[in-house]
Amino acid sequence: MTYPSVEAVNLSKRYGSFTALSSLSLKLEGAKCVGFLGPNGAGKTTTLKLFTDLIRPSSGEALIGALNVHKQKKKALESVGALIETPEIYPALTPREGLSMIAEIRGVPKAERNKRIEESLQEVHMEEWIDKRMGKFSKGMKQRVCVASALLSDPTVVLLDEPTNGLDPRGMSEVRGIIKSLKGKSRLVFMSSHLLSEVSEVCDEVAMIDHGKLVVYDTIANVTAKFSGGENVVEVGFKQDVDAALISRISQIEGVKTAERMDTTNLRMTFTGGIATQESILASMVRMNLGVISYKPSASALEDAYLSLIKDTV
Repeated sequence: MTYPSVEAVNLSKRYGSFTALSSLSLKLEGAKCVGFLGPNGAGKTTTLKLFTDLIRPSSGEALIGALNVHKQKKKALESVGALIETPEIYPALTPREGLSMIAEIRGVPKAERNKRIEESLQEVHMEEWIDKRMGKFSKGMKQRVCVASALLSDPTVVLLDEPTNGLDPRGMSEVRGIIKSLKGKSRLVFMSSHLLSEVSEVCDEVAMIDHGKLVVYDTIANVTAKFSGGENVVEVGFKQDVDAALISRISQIEGVKTAERMDTTNLRMTFTGGIATQESILASMVRMNLGVISYKPSASALEDAYLSLIKDTV
């Protein structure tokens, strides 16, 4: 089985004396979501543009599925769906009309276009609006149509540049839910963001970049553990109130170091160990019928790691 992959090999981009990206070497492989973090101007959008051949590198290679994007563009990018910066589809068009134009440009066979358009809009929950004019859509609705445009060719690699930028809380939540669902179809999602809570909620791994250079690439759990004394930090949500009795029961689970209340229905838990320990703790909570409804890496822990790594910029 061939896994989707994206790789930068000593990838650099210079504009005169300014270096936007400096010898980036990074390989992503498999069906997962990788968050791409860094301050404004760090090189995130530059990297994604290099992977889509919107700009060309000063040196190095951008590879999709081991194919050089700049030398074998058509073949390398046929498995890629991308949403870079903030595209806009003509407001006078309907999603069907706008996506039909994009499908034609992408080379989707005419006989398959309607089916692909309908399927991609279903993925972003916009099928009911397929024949409505986009001029009256909210920004969140427009963004979902733009995400659908990236899915028209049923890609195995999806590149997203700050996909929730400028959206209200509801729009952000809708787009994040869509991104989570993309991983369920053997897709590799590479998503730039400046929202640490978003990356904690959506992504499996994180790559951090600063001043055009890669700072770290690892699982979120490993990155946060490195800057919390070897401890992993997760946030657990419950359908019931988090009271002293609940905290006491969780504290007694093997592997749990601390458990503290965050708010009415959420607590923050620390533990030592890797994925196996994390799995064991979650399984124990489920067996105890504690009403667990969410379990994710702590955004505050990722923030601590980010601030420790990106010292010169912040």
